[in-house]
Amino acid sequence: MESLGPHAEVRLAVAQCFRTLTTSTDNKDIVIALQALHYYLDEGPESRTTSVQRAEFKRAHFTRTLRFLISNIQADWFPSLTAAQRTALWDGLFLRGPPEQALLVLMEGIGELRASSNLDHLVSITERFLQSGRLSDLLWAYCLEAGPSDSPQFREILLGRIVALPDLTANRLHPNNKPLFLPQQYYPLLASEMLTALERTCQALKDGTDCSLTFVAQTLGKLCIQGHSGLVLAVMAPRLSVCTRSDMVWQRVCWKLLANVPQQWVESVLTGLVQAVSGSDALGRIIGNLVLTNKKAQFVITHKLLLLQYKYETRVLRIVLGYLAADRERRPLLIQVLRSVSQAWANPSAVKHTPLEQQLYVSKALLLSVSLLKDSELQELRSDLLQCMLGGMQSHLDSNVVRIRHIGMVVGECLSSRMDINGTKLKFEYDQDEETRELLSLMTAIGDEPEAEPLNGVDAPQGTNEMTQSTQNVSCQNKSEPLPRKTDPDSDLDSDDELTPYDMSGDQELSKASPPRYLRDCVETLISSEDPVRVELSLRVVEGLVRKNTFATREVSVQLTKVLLHMEDKYSINGFLSLRQATMVALTATDSIPVTQYLTSEFYSLNYSLRQRLDMLEVLALAAQELSKPITEKRDASMGIAATTDLTPYPGDNPIHWRQEVEKRIQSKTKRLRKGATQPPAKATPNRYAPVAGHFFFPLLRNYDKPQVTFDLLGSDHLVLGRLIHTLGLFMHLAVNAPVAAQMGRALLDFVWAVRYHVDQMVRRGVLFAVCSVFLSMPSQNLLVDLSDQLFETRTWLADVAEGDPDADCRSLAVQSLVLMDKSLKKQLQDPQVMDSLSQHQQ
Repeated sequence: MESLGPHAEVRLAVAQCFRTLTTSTDNKDIVIALQALHYYLDEGPESRTTSVQRAEFKRAHFTRTLRFLISNIQADWFPSLTAAQRTALWDGLFLRGPPEQALLVLMEGIGELRASSNLDHLVSITERFLQSGRLSDLLWAYCLEAGPSDSPQFREILLGRIVALPDLTANRLHPNNKPLFLPQQYYPLLASEMLTALERTCQALKDGTDCSLTFVAQTLGKLCIQGHSGLVLAVMAPRLSVCTRSDMVWQRVCWKLLANVPQQWVESVLTGLVQAVSGSDALGRIIGNLVLTNKKAQFVITHKLLLLQYKYETRVLRIVLGYLAADRERRPLLIQVLRSVSQAWANPSAVKHTPLEQQLYVSKALLLSVSLLKDSELQELRSDLLQCMLGGMQSHLDSNVVRIRHIGMVVGECLSSRMDINGTKLKFEYDQDEETRELLSLMTAIGDEPEAEPLNGVDAPQGTNEMTQSTQNVSCQNKSEPLPRKTDPDSDLDSDDELTPYDMSGDQELSKASPPRYLRDCVETLISSEDPVRVELSLRVVEGLVRKNTFATREVSVQLTKVLLHMEDKYSINGFLSLRQATMVALTATDSIPVTQYLTSEFYSLNYSLRQRLDMLEVLALAAQELSKPITEKRDASMGIAATTDLTPYPGDNPIHWRQEVEKRIQSKTKRLRKGATQPPAKATPNRYAPVAGHFFFPLLRNYDKPQVTFDLLGSDHLVLGRLIHTLGLFMHLAVNAPVAAQMGRALLDFVWAVRYHVDQMVRRGVLFAVCSVFLSMPSQNLLVDLSDQLFETRTWLADVAEGDPDADCRSLAVQSLVLMDKSLKKQLQDPQVMDSLSQHQQ
């Protein structure tokens, strides 16, 4: 009889073991069968099987054996095994064979078994599998050129199980999940196992063994693309940075690792890596010249991280640009980046339509790129940078947003200082804040953060701290040596340290001139005087005189308003702008109609600057807010000082007073089991704004579409247009319950309807604010009767803005307008009187 081949022998032996485990009830036969299966996993000279038989068992029968054991985990012989036998014979089969097959079978078993002690046992084996370093064995097996010979489909399944193990176990085990399977523990463990596999690869390469990093690179890419780059690279990046510092083999391994990452995952790996490394030098050692050989990596590093994404910190920008500038072969990419960033920064359309955060991010990238240029490169790019500086500054300074203007000023200063054009440097006046200081600091080169030392350098920080402490002690002693020289005994007699200093914080400097007591004197001083002291005194007291003497104010209100509107701060008076504005507001509130007519007519006149036109709008808005306050019963503010001469009535003379007092006492002593609404709803109270609201509102709508020589409201002066619409919306909001509110609402909607799609975000915000004011202040019945034809179009437009406007504030205002509109319409549609008037109006 011919001898059987090794494949047949292994197949028959495994079948015999399966038959014994299925039919036998003798514990000794069960142990012998399990030991026979173990023989095919034993390595070394003492093994009872040949290498060919072991290879055949691992190739064709190992997975089948593990599945058989899991399917028979409920057999009678399994509980009869002792703990030692179960650990050595049953569990050992999962922990000794090919790790890739064992992991797949374990995950398959966890997914199939129901909650029981058998599932708990399988989970404990999986924990031991992870803790015993089997993942590193799995990765190392695929690093060897003679690794497992499997199909691409098998590797894809295995890759998915490795990366998604926390998700799979969480879905199956639910609240009984193990801590080791949580992402916070599993992914750092997997990163450590990958580092172990890379370390073994370096050692094998030094020994002359060929290796492949394809599977490890695929694992890293899939981990990063699924959002785990932070946990994984936080462990890998510091270790790779340290290992590549002095070992070229480690550098070549890292370069090969990243070169083998699939193209669709390169971006996620690089974005996670630039955030995890400590500096540009570490990034250069880890990825090498990947940007020169991989187009996707070049696009991510030179374009996407700098121009398309803007969520990263300034440190990431320093690392990316420093990496491009660190190597001679990569410096052309730095110049390419500088050109693209400068074009993006100077693009007027980008300034108008991109978020402020992205503009700040691009500005940082521009300044960092310029700071890394050499003098020769700067001379080559001087014309491009000059064009960028001039065009970009103009676009930024034309913006309505203060922060954007500040960005343009700071970048212009830095570029002019770096280029040193004919020895002249730009200098702007702006308030220093954290944002501007950070931009200015980008022109100063800052070194990389210190990298973590290897484990053999743990004792170094302690010695460093001791040296620092001793140095500080010596310096303190040196500083304290001169002190005894000053403590001379005789000097105590002449010392005045014990005398308490006199508090002079409340002292005021005496002025030779006295403040004017009459309003007419103030007007004459402000018109003709050249004495700075007299002008300042007049400017400080004029508001009080305006509010005290109403009759005198009405005589000079328009004249004084004209003087203040054209007045300049020639003497650098402290608080000049606030004093001037407060006086003009007092004039407008005291003599509303003449002053309002003057300001609204002058708003569209020639030879006024944009600042003066904005001042007019601010004065009108503040005056309207003051006039809209309820009129108190005690004193009307418009009565001036005449009201102060009235006698205060005695409380007993008021017949309502004692009734209110008795009612309060009854309410305080009454006990209620349930307290409902005891206070009536708030009633509309009269104010001084309602009668004059039309004088504030309608003249500003008169000439908005007539461009002047120096003023084009619907053209380039969109800053004034946005402020005008905001002011009109405020007038509308303050006119609630006013008789003219309905007419104002119709006129305001007609006005803003023409500019509702304006390109400037401030104008669109003003339009939406105005619409909100209409729905808040206009009577609901008038909305249905007077605006029934426009409501559908307005609602459609608001819905479009709420969904598609690029500005977040515009979307929020649109949502609020929709809510107000729906609430008003719902309330009025339930009123039968309103429905009757609506039907009559339609007829």
